[in-house]
Amino acid sequence: MGTLRDLQYALQEKIEELRQRDALIDELELELDQKDELIQKLQNELDKYRSVIKPATQQVHKASALQEQHRTKRQAISGEPTAFDIHELSHVTLPFYPKSPQSKGLIKEAILDNDFMKNLELSQIQEIVDCMYPVEYATDSCIIKEGDVGSLVYVMEDGKVEVTKESMKLCTMGPGKVFGELAILYNCTRTATVKTLTNVKLWAIDRQCFQTIMMRTGLIKHAEYMEFLKSVPTFQGLSEEILSKLADVMEETHYGDGEYIIRQGARGDTFFIISKGKVNVTREDSSNDMPVYLRGLGKGDWFGEKALQGEDIRTANVIAAEAVTCLVIDRDSFKHLIGGLEDVSNKGYEDAGAKAKYEAENAFFCNLKLVDFNIIDTLGVGGFGRVELVQLKSDEIKTFAMKILKKRHIVDTRQQEHIRSEKQIMQEAHSDFIVRLYRTFKDAKYLYMLMEACLGGELWTILRDRGSFEDSTTRFYTACVVEAFAYLHSKGIIYRDLKPENLILDHRGYAKLVDFGFAKKIGFGKKTWTFCGTPEYVAPEIILNKGHDISADYWSLGILMYELLTGSPPFSGPDPMKTYNIILRGIDMIEFPKKITKNAANLIKKLCRDNPSERLGNLKNGVKDIQKHKWFEGFNWEGLRKGTLTPPIIPDVSSSTDTSNFDSFPEDNDDPPPDDMSGWDTDF
Repeated sequence: MGTLRDLQYALQEKIEELRQRDALIDELELELDQKDELIQKLQNELDKYRSVIKPATQQVHKASALQEQHRTKRQAISGEPTAFDIHELSHVTLPFYPKSPQSKGLIKEAILDNDFMKNLELSQIQEIVDCMYPVEYATDSCIIKEGDVGSLVYVMEDGKVEVTKESMKLCTMGPGKVFGELAILYNCTRTATVKTLTNVKLWAIDRQCFQTIMMRTGLIKHAEYMEFLKSVPTFQGLSEEILSKLADVMEETHYGDGEYIIRQGARGDTFFIISKGKVNVTREDSSNDMPVYLRGLGKGDWFGEKALQGEDIRTANVIAAEAVTCLVIDRDSFKHLIGGLEDVSNKGYEDAGAKAKYEAENAFFCNLKLVDFNIIDTLGVGGFGRVELVQLKSDEIKTFAMKILKKRHIVDTRQQEHIRSEKQIMQEAHSDFIVRLYRTFKDAKYLYMLMEACLGGELWTILRDRGSFEDSTTRFYTACVVEAFAYLHSKGIIYRDLKPENLILDHRGYAKLVDFGFAKKIGFGKKTWTFCGTPEYVAPEIILNKGHDISADYWSLGILMYELLTGSPPFSGPDPMKTYNIILRGIDMIEFPKKITKNAANLIKKLCRDNPSERLGNLKNGVKDIQKHKWFEGFNWEGLRKGTLTPPIIPDVSSSTDTSNFDSFPEDNDDPPPDDMSGWDTDF
């Protein structure tokens, strides 16, 4: 008995000890919350202080700011357009290389073990396995050299290799490993060196073959789904655009022989189209409870359509008569999608007065020549060239931003189409939230784009100096982007390179989209396949080469919100491939910091849905769903459009030649060779 009492006493002591520990944890958590609040308060005070007083050291340390800028500004990436016409993809014959069952198994396992490639569909993995060809290297050979341009991805079957970066050993790899996968996404330089330690047997596939497989799978499936949808009377009045969105959101579901797909009397909100197999439809008679056979249905037939209209009591049984595959859509998805973009796409953004104003403007700029301008200062520098502030000699109060592009660089990077598209889109864009392009010029070495000068500075610079923005500040800049996107999307244009670096403030403090190098007119209900964007902002469907549309812009809007609120994007890795793998894990894997409010987090998560068809902005109410979100409650959209809303940060701009809101840049001493560029429009 004494032993039991001892045990009870010891247990009591333990319980008391745990209670005290819990109380201590509660105290510490409370203290942590108070400290978080204090940090937030101090951060807000610091933000206010910085906005009122420009640091005296700003001019002195412009050179170090320049180094900072070069260290952290992000480069956008663009893959070359696919070599095939997408309409002919289904007829392209893919290469086939015979393999032993062991080799097939090893390649498949290696792909499923790879962070990026495991996200592919099984049918795509199967085709990749079939298309891979054998490669052999002797001991001490170089398979991949750091800095070289590559287009192959490898799977190791036999042997051992060493991976080094900047002559530092990273690891050794044996059979069953994939390497070099970034090269199948787009044309890029290799980030490490891979050398053989023994004789090595590999399997390889090139970018073009990989992308053909990826595109073809999606296109064939999409076309098949569209055909099914068009055969259903319920859907026959719908536009191609809506049908295309429905096809994107439909999911494949599989049923075994004898399995109930629908049970009479049950509630249901799902509609089915049979894509493979047969089903039996039966109804139970109330008098004897025996099921009565009504009919059989096969491929292309549908059932359950009344559930989409709201009648959710099932009136019959549907039972799989063999293995069956159905395309499935639920009532919520259906309701969200029916309606599409009509309200936005038919909206007339320009009235007669505005049209007259733009025509007069064109007449004025038409007569100007390059020699009519003086260069005042440099506003920005990039791989493409420079942006200079220029002044009209005849009217010195009039200043503009002149983007100067090196022809040679454009040709070397095969960006001719992107530049043509940028010019066309910007010249036709008449929105207060998009930087205006007035005129283009060219000479033997350069192309020139004469644009509206926005002297409030880049949003990126302000974010860099402040660290992060408050909720209300982020709301204002996000709203500016929403307005720009509503305008572009209403014209069937996708932007594809949203980030703080591409938002510039005018003298009032309003944000405008700039740099339309990746913008493209794709129309409505259509997709495009070129890999482009800035790694941290790229949507999952771009990474997986599924084809993308305007919904990729809404993904990037969610990323922008997160970055403005916290100072860094939610998905970020030490190299692009790691960043893409983190993106593919999804927004739900990201832990949101406390400073992001509940409503802001909710909007970010709705914008960053993995499935593009489920993203806010891409549903039936279009952009209105974003404008009506709780996070925007009470926001003055009308005041924003009219320019009467006071911006959160009002830049200090003393005159039309004041460049103090921009970093300093060294002079350009690089003199590129002239280029014939006979393919360019004569007036560029």
